[in-house]
Amino acid sequence: MINREDMLELTRRMTPARSHIDRIAGAYYDAEGYIDGTFNTHFLKLFTAEKTKNLELAKAVLQAETNKQLKDYRIPETGRKPGSIWQLLDGIKESGLQNDAFLDLLYEMIGERVAPGKESYCFLFHGMYDVPVKGTDKEWQEGSEEVYNYLLCAVGPLEGEYEPGLPEAGFLYPAFRQRSTACNYINLYETAAYQNLWNLLWK
Repeated sequence: MINREDMLELTRRMTPARSHIDRIAGAYYDAEGYIDGTFNTHFLKLFTAEKTKNLELAKAVLQAETNKQLKDYRIPETGRKPGSIWQLLDGIKESGLQNDAFLDLLYEMIGERVAPGKESYCFLFHGMYDVPVKGTDKEWQEGSEEVYNYLLCAVGPLEGEYEPGLPEAGFLYPAFRQRSTACNYINLYETAAYQNLWNLLWK
């Protein structure tokens, strides 16, 4: 089960001034799911308005209805084998979105499964959150417990030319559970429009 407070802790720091996101990359798809363009840039180089707009997409995934639209999923040991989707996600995360071959492979896999008949997008965010120490009285203290290195994905329809609408699917990998990295879990987000996206992707 996802603890709502864990998600709120991440999103509270997703502002242009405080964001722990360091890089953003993405792909745009035509109505048939073919890649129509990609981008990859350092997040801090964006203008404030662009940062704000993209952070709203990232936050929309984490602020979805907890344990209904945004759910915990345990990754089976059998699924973490070489050549698996999980190995690909690890590679993308560890490269900080700077391995284009890994990104292209994931874009193609998602493009084969995005909602047909819609122009869509897939945005990926890489972040490193320095998890602050929280005392027994629940007050923040100086120092950090760990650095949470994560990959966040948002998928949804385009509302105009390269203009993303609110995400209708996404994930947070690895999951953030009990204020810590949970390597064997992923948080999956999906609405009715993309209900089978992730089930198909993990097969």
